[in-house]
Amino acid sequence: MSRQADPTLIGAFVLGALALAVAATLLLAGGGWFGAKGQHILYFEGAAQGLQVGAPVMFLGVKVGTVKQIQLGLDNHDGREQHFVVPVTVEVLPHVVRTRGGEQVDLRDRATVRRLVERGLRARLRMQSLLTGQLYVDLDFHPDKPAHFISLDAGASEIPTIRTTVQELTARLEAFPIEKFLENLSAISAAANALLSAQGTQELPRRLQSTLRHLDGLATRLDTQAGPVLDDTRKALQAAQAALARLETAADRLAALAEPGSDALRSMARAGDELAQAAAALRAVAAQESPTVQQAHAALREITRAADALRKLAETLEEQPDAIYRGKRPK
Repeated sequence: MSRQADPTLIGAFVLGALALAVAATLLLAGGGWFGAKGQHILYFEGAAQGLQVGAPVMFLGVKVGTVKQIQLGLDNHDGREQHFVVPVTVEVLPHVVRTRGGEQVDLRDRATVRRLVERGLRARLRMQSLLTGQLYVDLDFHPDKPAHFISLDAGASEIPTIRTTVQELTARLEAFPIEKFLENLSAISAAANALLSAQGTQELPRRLQSTLRHLDGLATRLDTQAGPVLDDTRKALQAAQAALARLETAADRLAALAEPGSDALRSMARAGDELAQAAAALRAVAAQESPTVQQAHAALREITRAADALRKLAETLEEQPDAIYRGKRPK
């Protein structure tokens, strides 16, 4: 007779199998069920083709979450013209970021994300694969880009977005004044055409050829006359060098004469002393009370008296020529 199965044992076996199945499912899910995820919303302008649910969210090159939901929204914030945006909801895992001291930074915390946004945290779409064209969400710091918030829900955690490089280039091309550029290009083309068709421009090649011929002739004459010119220049340089040599010799002699204690200086000093002595003697002779002056005055007086006597003798001889041997007769 067979033994009857124990219901308790069967129930325990079933419960154990269920527990193993749940544990295997949690392990295969990567442990995501053991930690809650935080959600943030991003608003992208323009088309978002290539972005799919489940696309990675990268923060400085490290995966920190995935794209949870992609929608299409209408933005009419601040009364601006209505345009469509693409709201994207992302989920981030906790305890992915660590500080230098080893402390964990929870990206689910809205206050933490808000502080990072104030420091310049921005989100943008980047190409994940050139072959498939798939996109992913890239989080990085761009403090030079202003933060534009679109969500009107105060309870939503929004991360501002910025345009991609292609979108910025497209926006600049759209703002480029193509009509004015074409007008300026047409005006430049017309001015260039008028310049090229002018008579002076057409004569320019002929004048250029004539100038080249003149230059060729000038070069030929220079080659012919270069010999005599160079000879004259060489002779002038030699004469200048000889003159400089003579000047240097004269300068050396003058320097030798001007040296302290030289014979020339001593001779000049003696001559100066003798001249000074002669000048002093002349001053002494020319003085009013000097004997030489008094003697000269007496001699001048004697010469005056002798001249008067000679004058009177001449007058007497003129009146009485025979007075020499007869004697002077009384008048």
